[in-house]
Amino acid sequence: MILTDSHMHTAFSSDSDTPMEQMIQASIEKGLTSICITDHHDIDFPHLFDHLDFQLDTPTYLEEFHRLKEKYGHQIDLRIGVELGLMPDTGAKLRDYLNTYGREFDFVIGSTHLVDKVDPYLPEYYGSFAKEQDGFKRYFEENMKNLEVFDLMDSFGHYDYAVRYAPNKDFYYKPSDYTDMNDVFLRTLIEKGIALELNTAGLKYGMLQANPHIEILKHYRELGGELVTIGADGHKIEHIAWDFKKAEEILKEAGFRYYAVYRRRKPEMVKI
Repeated sequence: MILTDSHMHTAFSSDSDTPMEQMIQASIEKGLTSICITDHHDIDFPHLFDHLDFQLDTPTYLEEFHRLKEKYGHQIDLRIGVELGLMPDTGAKLRDYLNTYGREFDFVIGSTHLVDKVDPYLPEYYGSFAKEQDGFKRYFEENMKNLEVFDLMDSFGHYDYAVRYAPNKDFYYKPSDYTDMNDVFLRTLIEKGIALELNTAGLKYGMLQANPHIEILKHYRELGGELVTIGADGHKIEHIAWDFKKAEEILKEAGFRYYAVYRRRKPEMVKI
């Protein structure tokens, strides 16, 4: 049974209005043994939304976390992290950020939320391609570019995130169409000691598969990948540990017997 959620957001992320304390309280009520809060920090995020800039007030964030850890730490193992938004031109700024705050975090996720400054969440992303599969391919290309310029994350988040917002979700999505690209990317993760995240948010969005697709997880395992982290990417209390029973089934089918949780940027292996 998976009792650790290593990817969740609070009101410190501009796309959530749930106070950190409520996320912690709800995690305790759900019977989780540990969580890692990973609020967004997307440096130079473009003005795509009226009220979302994804800039993390890191000092206040850390201060609030330590206050709540003192209050709830006897009930649940609380860890603090950050989800860094990746872009090809922000690698140096991300490194500067971790030089300043990296020692404060247990866990760092790196995720691609933008392609050519457009979030696949927005209809205009897929509207710019002749077919959905072209949008998938372009997203995977951006993942590789981002990994080339910045590799200081502990886990790579929701690898096929763009599929989540395709007009037909993952109905026309076949990872085998992108095997060569996936192979290079997954081998690079393994070489660099970066985990691959299993993110269950896609399931609540109506996808048939979590992110990434189980075929990608199997490929990663066949290549020798062992580090996999698990997160529901929740922004509300009802999203915490979303469909973790399914996540357990996916990991076992893909050949995993352990998943990783991070403390002070080091992996700890937990038996499924």
